[in-house]
Amino acid sequence: MTIPIFYTISDDFTPYLAVSLSSLAENADPEKDYTVIILHQGLSPEHQDALTACGKGKLRVSFRQLDEELLAPIQNRRGNYLRADFFTLSIFYRLFIPELFPEYDKAVYLDADTVVNADIAGLYQTELGSNLVAACHDQSVHYIEPLQTYIRDCLGLDPAGYVNSGVLLMNCRAMREEGFVDKFLRLLTTYQFNSIAPDQDYLNEICAGRIKLLDPRWDAMPNDFDPEMADPALVHYNLFYKPWHFAGVKYESYFWQAAKETPFYQELKQELADFSEQDRQAELAKMQGMVDLVGQISQDPQNWFHVKQEVKVTL
Repeated sequence: MTIPIFYTISDDFTPYLAVSLSSLAENADPEKDYTVIILHQGLSPEHQDALTACGKGKLRVSFRQLDEELLAPIQNRRGNYLRADFFTLSIFYRLFIPELFPEYDKAVYLDADTVVNADIAGLYQTELGSNLVAACHDQSVHYIEPLQTYIRDCLGLDPAGYVNSGVLLMNCRAMREEGFVDKFLRLLTTYQFNSIAPDQDYLNEICAGRIKLLDPRWDAMPNDFDPEMADPALVHYNLFYKPWHFAGVKYESYFWQAAKETPFYQELKQELADFSEQDRQAELAKMQGMVDLVGQISQDPQNWFHVKQEVKVTL
């Protein structure tokens, strides 16, 4: 049995992905078979070589460059997916995995800003039943009331069931049978609404009612509210809590321990040293920008919640 693990990145995220891959390989069971597939739109040969070298034992790394034809519906809707400057086109790649890889009935997807502290097979072996995906609550927004308001009043979803899309177990077979990608493209191209977390919002909307909630230890996130989890299986440095930008980030020790095993360790330490106080304030301002955007979207008569009520959208 092969365990497929997908990442999606742009070239500038290579050092962080190398850290995640290193931790993934370190905790892989030598008796199991793992295939890592990196979806991208152009990785330099040097970076591909560096990431390939992160594989060891029965963990192999391969690459898939996404073509322009597949991505055209996204690229033609710039106003619909790049509302915030901390998102890039690559956030949507994960949504195409079931169709691009029909050989897999089930797959793991991980964001590049993760560190894996346990055998990922434990996540992969989770029983999905008829659920389309399994994921964890988004702890980076759970305690921020304006973002809870956004989920409830701008998306028309239950905040208690809203999940983070950076760590997913995907029921690829069921997603193909349900026409998940077609539904996503139909929503994207038919309705124009502002969004704070584009890929995540679409995923939560389309999969609503068929999401299995995972143990939170599979997507532990630094925030200013929760105590640090004692034994996280996976740490996700979501949004602005990046240990290569801020010292003292919760769970940072896991990142730097894994980073030491990569050729990018000194580069990452230098990035932290060079990140100025002005840079840090700019990063923190992005969070406030998200909060401010909620106010705008909530007043928008064409926000997704209003559209769903008026048009009676069916998926």
